[in-house]
Amino acid sequence: MRRGGGKIRLLIAGGIILFAVFKYCSSAETNPYTGKEQHITLSAEEEIAIGLQSAPQMAQQHGGLHPDSRYQALVDAVGKKLVDNSIARETPYKYDFHLLADDRTINAFALPGGQIFITYALFAKLETEDQLAGVLGHEIGHVVGRHSADRISKQGLTQGILSGVAVGSESQATTQMAAMIANVINMKYGREDELESDDLGVLFMLRAGYDPEEMVGVMKILKAAGGPNRTPEFQSTHPDPENRIEKIREAIRKYRNN
Repeated sequence: MRRGGGKIRLLIAGGIILFAVFKYCSSAETNPYTGKEQHITLSAEEEIAIGLQSAPQMAQQHGGLHPDSRYQALVDAVGKKLVDNSIARETPYKYDFHLLADDRTINAFALPGGQIFITYALFAKLETEDQLAGVLGHEIGHVVGRHSADRISKQGLTQGILSGVAVGSESQATTQMAAMIANVINMKYGREDELESDDLGVLFMLRAGYDPEEMVGVMKILKAAGGPNRTPEFQSTHPDPENRIEKIREAIRKYRNN
């Protein structure tokens, strides 16, 4: 009886895994703005809805919005200039730029659908408007690249595989190993997304009349903020700032020569 139950369990597990893989593979499409093939299970409307619903909570986690309207106006103006002079304006997304009150966490991030944030801690360290354009251009790149939607789809795939493994195996060690493999898969794509956003950010800066060399200055600020105990690149979803600087300079040469 136990052997028969084991076979049924394995069949169910196989079905769960096959369904997850089929759903992921059948969602392949080419991003019309980057030319990159991706697996996206969300529509643009769903991305926008997720971003709008998540934005208030994200702001609250960082102390709300910064009270200085002049700083916010600068962030809005730079963001709008970048969007209006790039392929971002051709996307269906609604771009909103938010300066967060958080004066401790040096960060900027984008939600699906165009909600973009920068903390005051990072804003205050920037030395020029061009550096601000570098930060915002990078985040716009995440939206145009549909990186959040891509990662949501990948998480759906890995969760399906993990569910199948959990059903088919009574071994906790096997399930934990599968979870580690899933995390590595998602981490790899996260680093690729960062490099693609740097590349797009350079292009957006050039099109908007900003100096893309200033994005190198942003990387130096991030490196200094990390300090000597910064997490090694392999363990981080973000590539090492030194490696990003090298890629940024490659992008500058590429787009300036086109």
